[in-house]
Amino acid sequence: MRSKLLTLTALAAFSLSSGVPHAVAQTSPIAGPELSTLPPPPPRRYAGHRIEIHPGRLLYRRCVDWYELQHRPSGTVLYPQMHCWWVRG
Repeated sequence: MRSKLLTLTALAAFSLSSGVPHAVAQTSPIAGPELSTLPPPPPRRYAGHRIEIHPGRLLYRRCVDWYELQHRPSGTVLYPQMHCWWVRG
């Protein structure tokens, strides 16, 4: 455990003490600043579609829920069900 810690510390110290800065090491001497930047990606063709419901003050949702037996290969399962609708109030 101690030898792994010493090895990791030595590697970190070596990488930090290298004489070439990161920015100099990553830039290409051939490409100028105008060639090194990529163009922005094209805009999304389809925006996310959402259904928004804004009922008036006189509407509210009424829901009925129940449990239903469903017969499956692993055995009978009690499964929750729900049905909702808009009601004028």
